[in-house]
Order: sequence, then C-alpha cells, then structure tokens
Amino acid sequence: MLKSRKSLILIRIPQYLIFSISILIISSCVTQRKVEYLQDRNKDIKVFNEAEYEDYKLKPNDELFIRINSLDDADLNIFSNIGQEYRYTGSLGAYGASLLSYTVDKEGFLFVPVIGKIPVEQKTISEISELIKDSLNNILNQPDVSVKLVNRYVSVLGEVRNPGHYVFSQEKLSVFDALGLAGDITEYGNRTQAILIRNQKGINSRINMDLTKSNILTSDYYNLRPNDIVYIKPLRNKFWGMRQFPFSVFFSTITAGLLIYNVMK
Repeated sequence: MLKSRKSLILIRIPQYLIFSISILIISSCVTQRKVEYLQDRNKDIKVFNEAEYEDYKLKPNDELFIRINSLDDADLNIFSNIGQEYRYTGSLGAYGASLLSYTVDKEGFLFVPVIGKIPVEQKTISEISELIKDSLNNILNQPDVSVKLVNRYVSVLGEVRNPGHYVFSQEKLSVFDALGLAGDITEYGNRTQAILIRNQKGINSRINMDLTKSNILTSDYYNLRPNDIVYIKPLRNKFWGMRQFPFSVFFSTITAGLLIYNVMK
C-alpha cells in the first residue's frame, strides 16, 4: 500500500512540473491589446480637436540663443558677441548653441550687452524678441532680432528601447514624438500608466496618461514642454518575462529533477 502511494506521487511529479511550466509561459505572454496605442471600438475615421498648447513662458535658468542683424554692419560691431559669433552656430547643434547662449538669472532677468538687464520671466519668446528689438531701434538701423530657446529637451525613461535625454528644435513635441525619439515602448511597457513629470513654478506635478485611449489626442498633456520627463512603467509580465528568464538554470533544474525521479522509480 505504501509502495503504491509512493508510485502515485512519483507519477504526479512530472504532471506538476508540466503544469508549472505551462503557468510560467502563460504568465509571460503579453497580449496584443497591451501593446496597442489609441485603441478605439470605432474603426472609422474619427476627428479630434487639436490639443491646446500655450506659448512657453520663460523661467529662471532658461537659456536663450539670440541673433541680431542690421542693415548697417558697422553699427552691428558693438554686438559682436551676439551678432558676429551667432552667425556661425548653425552647425553646432543644441549643445553648441548653449555655449553661446544667455541665461535667465534667478531674479528672472536677462543681461544683453549695451541694452542691459531685461525682465523676461513669464514672457514668451516672441515677446522677448520684440522687447529687444524695441530697445535697439535707437541704436541700430532696422534691427532684426531672432530668439530661440536653447534648453528645449525632454527625458524619456523606463520601458523604452533607448531611454535618455533628447533635444528637440520644433515648437511642439507630442508624447508620441518623444517616444519615437526613444525608440518606442518595449513589449513590456505599460501603455495604460505612462507618467509625465512636469515642473511648473517650482512645483513638480505627476500626471498619469493612458496612451491606449484616443482621447489623449485632446489632452492638455499631449504636447510636452521643455524639461518634461516621461516615465514608462513596466508590466508585471516582465517579472516572468521569458527573454530575461535564466534558461540554463531552469533546464538544469528540470534535468536534475527527472534524474532523481528515474532513480527513485
């Protein structure tokens, strides 16, 4: 009787092993719905209003690229640090331009040679350009001023293929544009719980975004702001992910178990 019980237990060992392996494989699977963006039951064309995007307002520690031109080059010589040098920064890129940029100080002022300190905090780029141009009307002949924000970058972290710090030059950068720069979300990224971290007036805000819903296209957070951070949380499936699973240890354990089973049998 005792021997028959032992035999029954030994017979069930492979069954439990097969069952455990099946559960492991199933738990590691990622369904198609978990990797799709903008899911919508309506498969026809659907129109969404463009997400609102207010012009960026400057804050302390922002860096500005300034280019000043005039019909009279002789008068422009007094702005050699701004006009002359900045004519050749086209190939330097964002970080190269940062070396020649002007920084907004902690009090919210921007110092421009000859003009002096200019209050720029909470002003838009176009407002700063007009402000500098008006200050130069009595100094230069028909001055032309171009102002660009140098520190225009976002950080994309978490379950993306290429996490990192990305510089962009366009006026608008959507959350999908940022994910494209980072090589897209991996199959183990949680698209329903993307996290946006945004600093506004010294306060950090944590915003949850569901990238599987089409209404993200009209969200106030669809277009990112300079210095935003996007974090993609991992799915629970990653814990049992077969790509990260130690196959050598796993199969060694199975082999040892089957060997013991055969010996006991």
